[in-house]
Amino acid sequence: MKEKVKSWILTLLVFGSLVESYYLIYRLPGSDSAVMSENLYVKTDNMGPEEKVENLLYPDKMIIHMGQSKHTLFYPNTTFYNLILNRLKGRGFESFQRRSVQDFDWNKIRNENPGIELSFGSGIPVTLLQRVMQLSPDSLFEGESIDRIWIYNIKNDSKAHAVFFSTRGDIVYEAAKADLTVQDVQQHVDFGSDLTNYKAVNGDYYVPAAKVSMVEVEMPLGMYTIQQMQSNLFFDAGSTRYIPEKDGSEIYTDSKRSLQVDQEQNWMSYSDPAALPAGESTPAKDALEAVDFVNEHGGWNGTYRLAATEEGRQERKVSFQQFYGSSPYGSYPIISQPQLQYGVINLELQQGTVSSYERSLMFVDESKAVKRIVDLSFGERLENQLARLSQASVVKELTPAYVPEVQGEKLRLIPVWRVTLNDGTVLTLN
Repeated sequence: MKEKVKSWILTLLVFGSLVESYYLIYRLPGSDSAVMSENLYVKTDNMGPEEKVENLLYPDKMIIHMGQSKHTLFYPNTTFYNLILNRLKGRGFESFQRRSVQDFDWNKIRNENPGIELSFGSGIPVTLLQRVMQLSPDSLFEGESIDRIWIYNIKNDSKAHAVFFSTRGDIVYEAAKADLTVQDVQQHVDFGSDLTNYKAVNGDYYVPAAKVSMVEVEMPLGMYTIQQMQSNLFFDAGSTRYIPEKDGSEIYTDSKRSLQVDQEQNWMSYSDPAALPAGESTPAKDALEAVDFVNEHGGWNGTYRLAATEEGRQERKVSFQQFYGSSPYGSYPIISQPQLQYGVINLELQQGTVSSYERSLMFVDESKAVKRIVDLSFGERLENQLARLSQASVVKELTPAYVPEVQGEKLRLIPVWRVTLNDGTVLTLN
């Protein structure tokens, strides 16, 4: 009997020794990633779903010109905006003719000719625009970026005109063949006939004659952890070192890449200066690479729009602007502030490879949003406010937007007018 007990005890000891050896060999911190190649990296802790680039390409506004100096504006996620955009996506444009912007009297076209003007902000490369519109560009047009599309009718002319504006500012491309009739354009223009009238100022911005209603919202606020971001950005998160900075920020590095976290603003900046260049770089390819990178390293915590693809000295900067809102009140951009960086995702690419990635660590629970309707200033009052601002620099753009504000454990989105001056300064009017 004693011999059997000894045998059982010895068996248990041997088994326990084997289990302990297994954990020592395979479960020490960092042991998993020590044998993990970059190709076997598995995404974890997504901040949001992946997104197709097509869903990030849309006008920030539509300007409807009704003739007789009457205009109105449609914004994303409003009924007529969605209807017009979906119709235009199915129409073909081809046989583009390159012309000088000076060949047209735009002030006359704006005030006398019924038409639809699509604004794309800083511009979208034509090769990306082809993903959402039926374009047949030649090699010259294909290399351009477009910041506006203007489709309009001319009195006693049997065809509709479609003009695409290059971001260079001096060149436009007119489609000799457009799959749109004069009646199609007029029908789209008629959607705005009973809506708020806007006054064109210097052909740059539009002031509403009546109130513009927006949704002010307050939502519970959450925070992605540093551990989540390490899992998303480092191939071996267990091997990173922690370095506290004098300014209160924190740096995590694996000697090649670094993740800097501003705890006060809850903002992260990831840098990979050793990233191997992928080769050829174009604005369109870099934008696609940026979308793929965000898909693979966090995802999209809301609705975004491709805002800019700007070329620097040695890199290209790609920015995505977050929009908030829904029908019938529309969706508008969230303005990142110096005191609160939120609502934008920034990337830098060198020769087609992402070398820098910035975004907020904050997220909200939209299902528990508390909303109320507020009205922005309009008419003469708004014109007077803008006139005072113009004394310093000419106003170039006016658009509704949201300013984010943290209040305890909640994020509040406050409706404002965003005013962009000629010198690049961005101001807000409540």
